[in-house]
Amino acid sequence: MMIHEVTPKAGRYRARKRIGRGPGSGHGKTSGRGTKGGGSRSGYSRKRAFEGGQSPLYRRFPKRGFSNFAFRTEYAVVNIGVMDTHFQDGAQITPADLIRVGLIPNDLLPVKVLATGETTKKFNVTAAAFSKAAQEKITKAGGSATVAS
Repeated sequence: MMIHEVTPKAGRYRARKRIGRGPGSGHGKTSGRGTKGGGSRSGYSRKRAFEGGQSPLYRRFPKRGFSNFAFRTEYAVVNIGVMDTHFQDGAQITPADLIRVGLIPNDLLPVKVLATGETTKKFNVTAAAFSKAAQEKITKAGGSATVAS
């Protein structure tokens, strides 16, 4: 087999849509914009929440009350059952170990251990937070749950 005989997979690459190139292209005349209306005009942008000149919903509603969105703490979450499958009995588990095994992607977020799943192994887990049930399951199995500051 020679290099010139190797061809790309059929259908792998799709041809670019060439608009405004006459009626034979299937995208001539109005170039896929339709007739009349804002979408057919130059300079039109389909902005989020734009309601055709009507005052949008988010501006009609009064802004009152408190939202915790900006102040909440996000965690990288790990379940006990998943740790049970990835670590040996008596293991010292830190966020670095969880990254190494692939249970969390990186150390940008603090780690929280949740109680989904079961474990019979003794783990010495160090994390930023634990759910009460997770802490109970770890100590019940003979391990320790240490909150890292």
